[in-house]
Amino acid sequence: MLRLLILTLFIMTYSFPAVAGKGVVRSIDINGPINPVTADYLKRNLREAARSNEMLLLVEMDTPGGLDSAMRDSVKDVMASPVPVVVYVAPSGARAASAGAVIALAADICAMAPGTNIGAAHPVSIGEKPDKVMQEKLVNDAEAYVEGIARKRGRNEVLAKQMVRESLSLSAEKALEGKVIDLIAADRGELLRKLDGRNVLRNGKSVALDLTGAEVKEYEMATREKILNVISNPNVAYVLMMLGFLGIFFELSNPGVILPGVIGGISLILAFFAFQTLPVNYAGVLLILLAIVLFIAEIKIVSHGMLTVGGVISMILGSLLLFESPEPYLRVSWSVIIVTVLATTVFAVCAVTLAVKAHRRKPVSGREGLIGETGRAETAIDPEGKVFVRGEYWQAFSDEQIAPNDKIEVVAVDGMRVKVKKA
Repeated sequence: MLRLLILTLFIMTYSFPAVAGKGVVRSIDINGPINPVTADYLKRNLREAARSNEMLLLVEMDTPGGLDSAMRDSVKDVMASPVPVVVYVAPSGARAASAGAVIALAADICAMAPGTNIGAAHPVSIGEKPDKVMQEKLVNDAEAYVEGIARKRGRNEVLAKQMVRESLSLSAEKALEGKVIDLIAADRGELLRKLDGRNVLRNGKSVALDLTGAEVKEYEMATREKILNVISNPNVAYVLMMLGFLGIFFELSNPGVILPGVIGGISLILAFFAFQTLPVNYAGVLLILLAIVLFIAEIKIVSHGMLTVGGVISMILGSLLLFESPEPYLRVSWSVIIVTVLATTVFAVCAVTLAVKAHRRKPVSGREGLIGETGRAETAIDPEGKVFVRGEYWQAFSDEQIAPNDKIEVVAVDGMRVKVKKA
């Protein structure tokens, strides 16, 4: 019986080698600008892949570029990873530009789908434009950085440097021909087939990838990372800032409402978090604050709309200056600016209109509320008597004679007496 059991286990073990030796390929997707959130997303998955002893980390990439600091963090994590990293620029129409190109060059294996491109990694200054000498230093630093990465990974150093200095961008075919990338694959299945048996260096040794029967597991961003990544979008950060300013303004002008103040405070905090990942020009922030101040001043000061016009102009200029970058993905789009400025202007105009109406509205309570009210004379008034106004009896006096039951109108209030005339 024991021999039969051992024989059965032996047959099962050698009949299903693929299942017994089945490994895991972790797949993540970087789709959008490279920022601290995507850098943390990549780092977390590298750490988890190493902890789970997974075979490979596959990074499917489509990015216009991003921040230098986030890029360098990602490159360091990729270069130090004990798990082989494959960057796959896909699907067709995708790109690995600027910071994305550098991360792709740092991977153990760089692959592209047909119809994609890589390159254009010239460093772009954010905020105040540096002088010629400083700009040259930035370019030289980036060029040396990319050259070192290309040399370590055995890629074409000349083309890598041209990506930085000349903003060279290569199609998938040109990149493969120039030995910038390792292979071209139409889809993930073809990529894994081509990767099977390919050698990668680990701890100075060449290790062959055995992907036969490997299971591909996709790992999306965690909920926290998704939220932070969304608010790092310049358009979202801009809208959050405007909501924050308007919420705080409404709460200060109407103390005790609470909800607008809470929403405004949360929005401002989220906007300030996003600002640390974006090229913020604080002159733009100050111009937008000035616009809010001008809108508030319009309520207090009658300027016949001039303060509102000034506020609109200040808000438009501030919105344009808020994120100062030549890269479109790091700027607020015109459509968002127009919609936000129009909505804020309508809000401000409505607030001004309501305030003016409130100032002009006839008082309805207290002494002032009696003026203009009508009633009837209870007694003859010559020059004093008693009247009935708004459900109350009042001592009254008048400059004319008024008979009992005549209709009267209150023209003034003097202490506890009212001055009346015939209605």
